Amino acid sequence: MNSYPPVAFYFQLSFSGVSGSVDAIFKEVSGLSMEMGVEEITEGDTNSFKHRVPTSAKFSNLVLKRGLVSKDSEIIFWCLKTLNGNLEDAIETKNIAITLLDENGNPLKSWSFANAWPVKWMTSNLNSINDELVIESLEFAYSYFEVIKTI
Repeated sequence: MNSYPPVAFYFQLSFSGVSGSVDAIFKEVSGLSMEMGVEEITEGDTNSFKHRVPTSAKFSNLVLKRGLVSKDSEIIFWCLKTLNGNLEDAIETKNIAITLLDENGNPLKSWSFANAWPVKWMTSNLNSINDELVIESLEFAYSYFEVIKTI
């Protein structure tokens, strides 16, 4: 039996062209949002009335967080190649899919992010006093996203 609402901690990620399963393990995903832009148009000579009309959709960047992985990570290699590049070479984009799973591992909802590319890589603060894992954050811009499965 499916529980409602679903739990947010059970999800799966995949990157087009990336084969390592460890590379797709993240502890947190954020930035699943879109909003419709709005433009205000003043009518005639008066500023007392404005028409509000829709413009194009705006998307937040997708942010993925996980424990710091080895230097052999395909995803980190792609991110660093893009971020260290001088834009003379074309930026390689990948499609990213996120799937929310139920307690039995069955897909509940999936989101597909088209033409994603890395725009930011960072690690958590290094502090010799605290006994904490080093967390790396990867931030991606993309062309658009869509829901590809809903139960």
